[in-house]
Amino acid sequence: MTDTSTTHETILKIDGLRKTFGPVTAVDGVSLDIRKNEFFALLGPSGCGKTTLLRMLAGFEAPSGGRILLEGTDIAPLPPEKRPLNLMFQSYALFPHMTVAKNLAYGLEMDRLPKAEISRRVEEIMGVTDLGQYADRKPDQLSGGQKQRVALARALVKRPKVLLLDEPLGALDKKLRERMQLELKRLQHEVGITFIIVTHDQEEALVMANRMAILKDGKLLQCGSPEEVYETPSDRFVANFIGVMNFIDGTVGQDGSFATDGISVKLSTEIRGPATLAIRPENIMVSAGGTGIAGKIVDMAYHGLDRVLHVKVAASQTPLQVRVSANAAVPHSVGDPIHITIDPDRTRLFKN
Repeated sequence: MTDTSTTHETILKIDGLRKTFGPVTAVDGVSLDIRKNEFFALLGPSGCGKTTLLRMLAGFEAPSGGRILLEGTDIAPLPPEKRPLNLMFQSYALFPHMTVAKNLAYGLEMDRLPKAEISRRVEEIMGVTDLGQYADRKPDQLSGGQKQRVALARALVKRPKVLLLDEPLGALDKKLRERMQLELKRLQHEVGITFIIVTHDQEEALVMANRMAILKDGKLLQCGSPEEVYETPSDRFVANFIGVMNFIDGTVGQDGSFATDGISVKLSTEIRGPATLAIRPENIMVSAGGTGIAGKIVDMAYHGLDRVLHVKVAASQTPLQVRVSANAAVPHSVGDPIHITIDPDRTRLFKN
C-alpha cells in the first residue's frame, strides 16, 4: 500500500440527502463533497442525524430524497454488498471462533478471490496494521486495542474506495482511545483510502480529521477544516459545541463597538443591536498593572501545562474561563482579584 496525500478531487458527493421516519426528519437536505484520500468527520450531538447519514451511505437505510454519487455514479439504489464502501461498527463484530488471519480472509473468501490473492492481501494488511504476531490468535485472546485493529484491517483488506467508521473507538478507555486516534490517522494516510468517521467526540474529530461537518437536527451547520471550525464557527451552536467558548451578551452600537456592563470592544462588523461576543479561554489575557476588565477568581482547575481560571465579571452571569500557563506569574487562588483584556481580533460576534 502506498502513501497518498489528500487531493481536492471529489470522490463522494452527497447531494440534498434526506431521510424521514414518519413525521420525523432525521437528515434534512444535507449536501457535502468528500475528497479522495481525506479523513472526514461527521460530528454532532446525539440525534443530530450523523449515524443515519452514515447508514444511508453504507446502504442500510434508503434515502427519502437526494443522491449519493461515488465517482459520479449514483449508488443510492445499490444494496450494501454492491457498494465499494465498507462500514466498520463500534462493536467490531469479529468472529470468535476464527483466528485473526481467518477473520481477515473471510470477506475475500466470500468474494471468491483466488487463494493466493487472499493470502497476499491478508499478509499485506497484517503488516500495515502490525498484526502479524497475532495471526493465529482468536479474538478472546486480544486486548481492546488489538481487536480494534483487527476490525479495521478486516475492513481495509477488501480495498474499499471509502471506509465508513461508526464510533470506532467508543469502546476503548481514554488512554488507549487517544493512542488509537493517532494510529487510525497514520493508517489512513498510509493506505490512501477516504475515511468517513461518525463521532460525538469533538476532540477526536479535531485530532484526526482533515475536514469535519457539524450537524444539528438533521441539518448541516458548517463544514471545514478543524482550524476553520474552531477559529471561525458559523453560529453560536457550533462555537459552543467545538471546544470551550465564553459568551458575553451585549449591544453593538452604530460605530461597531460592542458594549455591555464594564466591557467595550471596538469591532469591524456589520452587525448592529443585540449581539453575543464569543471568545476562547486561551484568547483572554491577564493584564498587567491592574488594567483591563476587573474580575474575581471564583474557581480554578490545574491541567499540568496550564490552569483554567473561572473569573466572575460584571458583564456575564456565568464566570469566564481564562486559560493561562501553569507557570504564569498571575493570581491563581480562589477569591483573588484579577484584570483581563480581550483581543477584538480573536473574537466572534453573533447577532441575537
